[in-house]
Amino acid sequence: MVHITINGLPVEVERGITLLDAARFYNFPVPTLCHEDGLSPYGACRLCLVEIGEAPRSKLVAACGYRVDEGLKVRTNSERVQRARRLLLELYVATCPQSKRIQDLASEYGVRQCRYQPMDGQPGAPWDPKANCIQCGLCVRICAEQMMSGAIGFAGRGKSRHVARPFGMTSEQCRQCGACLYACPVCELRCQASTAETLLCNGCLNFSPVCFQSYNDAMCFLEPCHACELSGPFRHDVGMKARAPQVPAPKAAPSTGELK
Repeated sequence: MVHITINGLPVEVERGITLLDAARFYNFPVPTLCHEDGLSPYGACRLCLVEIGEAPRSKLVAACGYRVDEGLKVRTNSERVQRARRLLLELYVATCPQSKRIQDLASEYGVRQCRYQPMDGQPGAPWDPKANCIQCGLCVRICAEQMMSGAIGFAGRGKSRHVARPFGMTSEQCRQCGACLYACPVCELRCQASTAETLLCNGCLNFSPVCFQSYNDAMCFLEPCHACELSGPFRHDVGMKARAPQVPAPKAAPSTGELK
C-alpha cells in the first residue's frame, strides 16, 4: 500500500494505480472525456488535470496516466485546476458545440463565455465526424482492445488527423457492433440540437462555488454547490481573499527628439 494525501485527506491506495483511480475510489470527482474503465489510458483530453506537490513548485499532471507515489500530495479541485479545465472546456465547446456532454461539463464548471470561434461557424450546424471530433481515441481503443477488431484507426497528421477506415472501406473485421458509437463522448447532441442559436447552452449552469473567494481549493464536492451558495457568503468567520488594487501604468513622457 502507498500513503498519499488527496485534498488534505491522508489515504491508503494500492501501489501502481493511477491518480484518477485513487481519487474516484475515495469519491473525489475528476472529469474525463477520453477515459473508460477497461481501456488503456490515453491522456488526450487533459480534463483530468490535478495539481501535485506544494506551492510554489506544484505542477499539473494528467491523473489518468500518473501513478501514485509514496507521500504524494494531490489537489483535484484547486483554483489552478479549475482555471485549466475551464480553458480546455472553452476549446472543446468551440470544437464541438453540438455535444451534450461537453455542454454539461461547461455548465458544471461555470463556463459563461467562449473566446474562440466554432469550427463549423454555426452552433446548430449538423455534426461533422471530421470537423467536430475531439480525437479522444475512445472509438479506436474500444474497437481494438474490447472488440478485438481494429477496424478503425487514426489517419492523417496535424489538423488533418481523423478517425478513418482502412483505405476508406469497411473492414472485414468490422462486425457492425456499434461499440465505437457507444463509446464516443460527443455523439449525443445537445438539447437544442439543430435549433441552437448560441455557442454555449448554459441551460444547466451550476451555482458558482464561492469557496474560491476565500480559499485556493474547493471545500466540498456537492453537485450543485447549494450549501456554499446559500451559506458561504454570510459566514463572518472566514475572510475574503484580498485583491491587489488596479494601479494604472504611468504615462510615458513625450519625446522631444533630443538624444541624451
